Amino acid sequence: MSDLSQITAPVLVLVGPTAIGKTALSLEIAHQYDCEIVSIDSMQVYRFMDIGTAKASVEEMAAVPHHLIDVADPDEEYDAARFVRDAMVAINEIHGRGRVALLTGGTGLYLRALFQGLFQDQVSNPAIRAELERELALHGNENLHEELSVIDCVSAERIHKNDTHRLLRALEVYRATGKPWSVHLREHQQAQKVRFTNCLQIGLTCERNLLHERINLRTRMMLEGGLEQEVNELLARGYGPELKSMQSIGYRHMNQYLQGLWGLDECERLLARDTRRYAKRQYTWFSSSKDLQWFATDKPEAVLAVVKKWHGFVS
Repeated sequence: MSDLSQITAPVLVLVGPTAIGKTALSLEIAHQYDCEIVSIDSMQVYRFMDIGTAKASVEEMAAVPHHLIDVADPDEEYDAARFVRDAMVAINEIHGRGRVALLTGGTGLYLRALFQGLFQDQVSNPAIRAELERELALHGNENLHEELSVIDCVSAERIHKNDTHRLLRALEVYRATGKPWSVHLREHQQAQKVRFTNCLQIGLTCERNLLHERINLRTRMMLEGGLEQEVNELLARGYGPELKSMQSIGYRHMNQYLQGLWGLDECERLLARDTRRYAKRQYTWFSSSKDLQWFATDKPEAVLAVVKKWHGFVS
């Protein structure tokens, strides 16, 4: 395993759940502190997918340079490893111009991969996986989750019993190596050097009901703003509903509507519901980070004050 190089130039991070208000605040910070924005969003990397991913407008991206937006076609594979490579190129180029890299978005996996490296998990045992899948079919996920709780309580706490993909993976790793998955991950993290030595990480939050209102409004704006037309155009380009990108929140829902499986009201209701659930998962992911400083989204002045103090220190 190779060590990670250190970066001493300033890096600012602004994250939070969907619809919390990251875009507006990131643009304000970028204007005040000479930043370029690096997107941490697993969907905004795709071309032709603008409305459903809530990208910044053309005008906003013209005013502040943005990176890692529209860098892949919807039928391309784009994962955390590719994100890390692309992000490092963008960050180094931004620092080369004497500017601050502002990383913002809501994909926690990408942020963790960038800061902690990727766990090169090569453990694979098809026989064990097949046996686990048979056990899942026979006994259900609760029994397997109870087994995981006994052998790897750390993983069991962070893996929901309904997340069968990760549940089976954790059990496969243990049965194949005799070592809990959480131990593999901890050893991997301990082997890494600190990559960013001059970094401020900020998380945005708000009261749950307010966030739900913002999500409901975002959902309505997407539908009224042309999500149906956007999905029809994607289909016309040959990007079918079976693609990973087209199975994401918003696009999956609109495809169900276009196929006549849902009415428009049902599409809106389920899109808002699933977005709320996604926001909850984002909170859970980000809450595991000890480096984030949390601020209420309706107190942008508090965020700007912290950034100003940090920026003055690092300039």
